[in-house]
Amino acid sequence: MNSDETYHLDVWKGDWGLPSIDIHSLQILAYAKFSGVALAVNTTCNPFTTPNGQLPVLRNDINKLDSIQDMVKFLKTKNFTPDSSLSPKQCAEIVSYDYMLKEKFYPALQFVWWLDHRNFTELIRPWYSKAIPFPLNFYYPSQYEKRARTMVELLFPNEDAMTVIESKLYSDAQKCMTLLSTRLGELDYFFGSKPTSMDALIYSYLAPLLKAPLPNPALQNHLKACTNLVKFVSRVSQRYFEYDYQEYEKIKAKENEEKHSRTDSDNEFPHKRRDQVFAGIFVTIAMVTYAIFTGIVEVTPKNDNELMDDTEDYLSESYVED
Repeated sequence: MNSDETYHLDVWKGDWGLPSIDIHSLQILAYAKFSGVALAVNTTCNPFTTPNGQLPVLRNDINKLDSIQDMVKFLKTKNFTPDSSLSPKQCAEIVSYDYMLKEKFYPALQFVWWLDHRNFTELIRPWYSKAIPFPLNFYYPSQYEKRARTMVELLFPNEDAMTVIESKLYSDAQKCMTLLSTRLGELDYFFGSKPTSMDALIYSYLAPLLKAPLPNPALQNHLKACTNLVKFVSRVSQRYFEYDYQEYEKIKAKENEEKHSRTDSDNEFPHKRRDQVFAGIFVTIAMVTYAIFTGIVEVTPKNDNELMDDTEDYLSESYVED
């Protein structure tokens, strides 16, 4: 890229320790990092101003590219690619994994994000409604949900039961994750010690699923069981998106500290109440004793005759009442 050229990359903003919560935004961000290209990244949640109402967008004063394929192709023409050392066979493998993820994994992620009732109502819709500016925050979440539902209906035209569809989608996605886990093995990255476009692709699919605090984590739990994939996501985040990763870790640490503080306070509450009661009794006794000994309060004991008279009076009054 020429020194006089400035390219801006508009992406969905990040959360949960990720530079973006969007698959396609994550893919091009990781690709650019792995390629060593410096882009002016603009995090946004307003796709309305983009050419086709979607993010990410790579732009300069002349061009606006809004598909991953076009962005990657453009960066390659500027000699920015992490795949320069790969063989034709390895490049063909990337194409095959790309196809597999789009066909077998992406639909399941769309279901998790937009069609699972708990995830959508408790996390996804509130997140987008808060992030997207008014009044577009009423429009886009519903559109994305509608788009995901259309995709599922096209994939399963003869199936009406969402539980059956969910089971089939999750089964395919779990098989993909198991295959990826086997393929990665003990390697840092899928082709060895350096990341390539295949790592950018797979990271973009796995990271949002792993990091989102999903109320229904059924598919997420399978990913967490693939420990080498979990380490892979953390490795990429720590090495290439260090700021986002560390800031989120600080937030989590602070939340955990506050949680433990509240728990300790709750555990101490019964003992604190008991100590307060005993302290109050002790202070009261001390004050009364002090008052008696200093003459502030006088206590005159009655003699035996006075006590007998009081008893007779009480008995006579009781007899009259009966």
